Amino acid sequence: MNTEIIGIILMFAITIALAIPLGRYMGKMFSNEKTWLDKIINPIDKLFYRLSGIDPNKEMNWKQHLMALLTINLVWFLLAMFVLTNMSWLPLNPDHNPSMSGDLAFNTAVSFVTNTNLQHYSGESGLSYLGQLTLMLWQFISAGCGIAIAGMVFLAMKERTADKLGNFYFLFIRTCTRVLFPIAVVVASLLAFNGTPMTFEGKDPITTLQGDKVEVSRGPVAGFVAIKQLGTNGGGFFGPNSAHPLENPNYFTNIVETVSIMLIPIAMVFAMGYVLRRKKLAWTIFGVMTVGFLLLLTPTVINEINGNPAIEKMGIAQNLGSMEGKEVRFGPAASAYWAINTTVTSNGSVNTMHDSLTPLSGMNTMLGMMVNAFYGGVGVGFLNFYIFIILAVFISGLMVGRTPEFLGKKIEAREMKIAMIIALLHPFLILVGTALSS
Repeated sequence: MNTEIIGIILMFAITIALAIPLGRYMGKMFSNEKTWLDKIINPIDKLFYRLSGIDPNKEMNWKQHLMALLTINLVWFLLAMFVLTNMSWLPLNPDHNPSMSGDLAFNTAVSFVTNTNLQHYSGESGLSYLGQLTLMLWQFISAGCGIAIAGMVFLAMKERTADKLGNFYFLFIRTCTRVLFPIAVVVASLLAFNGTPMTFEGKDPITTLQGDKVEVSRGPVAGFVAIKQLGTNGGGFFGPNSAHPLENPNYFTNIVETVSIMLIPIAMVFAMGYVLRRKKLAWTIFGVMTVGFLLLLTPTVINEINGNPAIEKMGIAQNLGSMEGKEVRFGPAASAYWAINTTVTSNGSVNTMHDSLTPLSGMNTMLGMMVNAFYGGVGVGFLNFYIFIILAVFISGLMVGRTPEFLGKKIEAREMKIAMIIALLHPFLILVGTALSS
């Protein structure tokens, strides 16, 4: 078997092996059951509650959850705008990078608030270290919000009828302190010990073998990259993202980062199973998601390993496969695997240039982004899949002549209207935007 294929199988197997126990742990966290980290983290959580005046035991309805979500995002959005537009005179700017213009700062802040991480700048020249740290904080917040809202939905699914659905701040803080931060520390340490910079010093002047003098950008890269992957954020510290040799130095760091992309999205499925006490349902959902994932992954890997037929007709050998826009240290298979991983989870980070993929591979990556439910982003991926479950159950119920029900809850006209609005909104916005731009 091709060693590159073995590498893909290894990465997927590691992800599943870690996601199952992590999902059980997250299920306990959502259910407020005891976990092994409680003794260490509880004092930190209480400090956050005390400083912010939050009562974690106060139950919220869905409107209060929504208001809390919007409030926390608005406050940190304003802080991000201030930092990005004033970086030139704020601390942690050893390279003396300029502040962002108002429109660019707005685009960047909105992008990171929504876990989109669209970057119209190159990090090494467009941000100070304080700017990078602000966006790194946002990668915790946006991911924490998505997981917290998914946790609230799990609790709602557990009850037949319920007005109170837990406390948003309680779920949000526990997600950040008990899941995202501890795992990010481990991932960042693995990256730092394998060549990814983690420093607040400025550019490093070096002399190349040719005698040229260059300045190499660096910074707190390892910490930034860790949460970028774990939170399915995707925004890179450097312009080329994880294709950059300092952001992703070797095949081992590539494994670490690739596993990190899908770890929490898959764990969320098993967390749902634990909260609902329905393991078979969790495995069924995981199985359906995996089938969809493999239907996109398999042809993409085959296409990239076999090379581009148009180039082959020109008489150019492609012994390594389709290597245009790819890094030799990763190869076509690992690059293709990352491409599907990052698009089905709405992550967006890259270790290869997607516009250089073969045509059908490019189509598969776009289809993965469109569906956004084959594991999907942290929290959000399951919520998207939940909409498809509602649609499927309703149609199946009509086909057999029974009132559609899911987990003891009837799916009627109101639920279907909401589900259809959500399902149609995505293609509507894409098609309208495409029409306007053309």
